[in-house]
Amino acid sequence: MTTPEAEQGGVADRATPQDAAARPEERLERAVRAAEQALIEYEIAVETFRVEVENFSRLHHQKLGPLYARLEELDARIAEARAARSGDPEDLRKAREARARLLPIPGVEELLHGWMDSDGLFPEAAAMLTDQPVRPPQRVRPSEEARRLYRELVRKAHPDLAQVEGERRRREEFITRVNAAYARGDAGELGELAEEWAAGPKLEEQRPSRSEELYARLEWLAQRKEMLTLVAKELEDSAIASMLRLAPDDPDRLLDEIAEQLRTEVTEREVELQVLLGQE
Repeated sequence: MTTPEAEQGGVADRATPQDAAARPEERLERAVRAAEQALIEYEIAVETFRVEVENFSRLHHQKLGPLYARLEELDARIAEARAARSGDPEDLRKAREARARLLPIPGVEELLHGWMDSDGLFPEAAAMLTDQPVRPPQRVRPSEEARRLYRELVRKAHPDLAQVEGERRRREEFITRVNAAYARGDAGELGELAEEWAAGPKLEEQRPSRSEELYARLEWLAQRKEMLTLVAKELEDSAIASMLRLAPDDPDRLLDEIAEQLRTEVTEREVELQVLLGQE
C-alpha cells in the first residue's frame, strides 16, 4: 500500500540564467504550471489511495460482515436465554437491548438501496443464517493498464488546467466519468474515454496571465493542496487503512485470519447457547 504523501512527486521551479532577465509574469506563469502539475499528481495519488481503501472496505464488509452479524444474533439469543432462566430484571433489560440492536430500521431498504433486507441483514448474513452458500466477495482492483490510463486522462483533462468556467465544467463532468470507470477497474471504458478526449475540441493555448491573476491562482492551488492533505489524512487515519498497513502485500490473508478468529467465536457462542437452552 502506498499512501498519497509517499506517491507525491516534488516539482521544483529551478532557476536558470535567463530568470534574472525574465518578466515577473513569465516567472509567475512557470510557477503556476509547476504548482498545477504537482497538484494533479497529488490528486492522482489521493484518488488512487481512496479507491484502494474503498475496495478493501467493500471486501472487508462482504467477507466479515456475515460473521459479525452471526455473532450479534448469537449474543442476542444468549442474552434472551439467560433472561428466560433467571427472570432477573437486569438480564431482561440486557436481552431487550441486545435484540433491539438487531431490529430493522424503518425504510432501511430505501436508504441502503437494497443492501440490507427487511430483517436488517446483509444478503451474505441472511445466506449464512439459512445455511445457503454465501456469494464470493467481489474484487475491484484496477489493473496496471487501468492505472496507466487513469493517470494519463487525469493529467490531460484535469479541471484545474482550465481557465474558462465553461471548460472547467466540461472537464469536471468528464473527470467524474473517469473516476467512476477507475473505481470499477474498467480499463476498456477508460480506453474509450481516452479516445473521446483525444477527439474532443482543441483548446487554444493559454495566454500569459497578469501578475495579480497568477498570484490568485497560486493561492487557490495552495488551498486546494491543503484540502487534499486533509482528505488524505482522513483516509490514512481510518480503521480500514490501518488494517491495510498491517498487511500491505497480502491484505486478503489478513481478512482470512480475522475470519477464522470470528468463526471460532461463532462456534463458542453456539456451544454456549446450546448449553443454556439445554438447561431450560
